[in-house]
Amino acid sequence: PPLDQIMKALGDPIRLSAVRQLLAVPGQEKACGTFDYDVTKATFSHHIAILESAGLVQARQEGTRRLISLRFDELERKFPGLIGLILATS
Repeated sequence: PPLDQIMKALGDPIRLSAVRQLLAVPGQEKACGTFDYDVTKATFSHHIAILESAGLVQARQEGTRRLISLRFDELERKFPGLIGLILATS
C-alpha cells in the first residue's frame, strides 16, 4: 500500500493506539480482546480491518481468538524509520 494510505490509517487515534500497543510487545501477536480501547468490539474490529488493508497489521484466526501482529519487518523495509516516527509521537 502507498504511504498516504498508511498515514491515513494512522491518523485515527484508535488505530494509532492499536499500533502503539502492538509496538509494546514487539514480535508478538495480541488477541483482539486484549487491546485497550473505548469503542464497541465491532467498531474496534473495523479499525483493525482498516489497519490490515493499509498493510500495517496482519490478523489470523486461532479458534475463537483473532490474533493481530504488526508487520514490523515489512514496514521497516518499505518505509525505513516509520516505526520510529510512530514511537516518537507518543
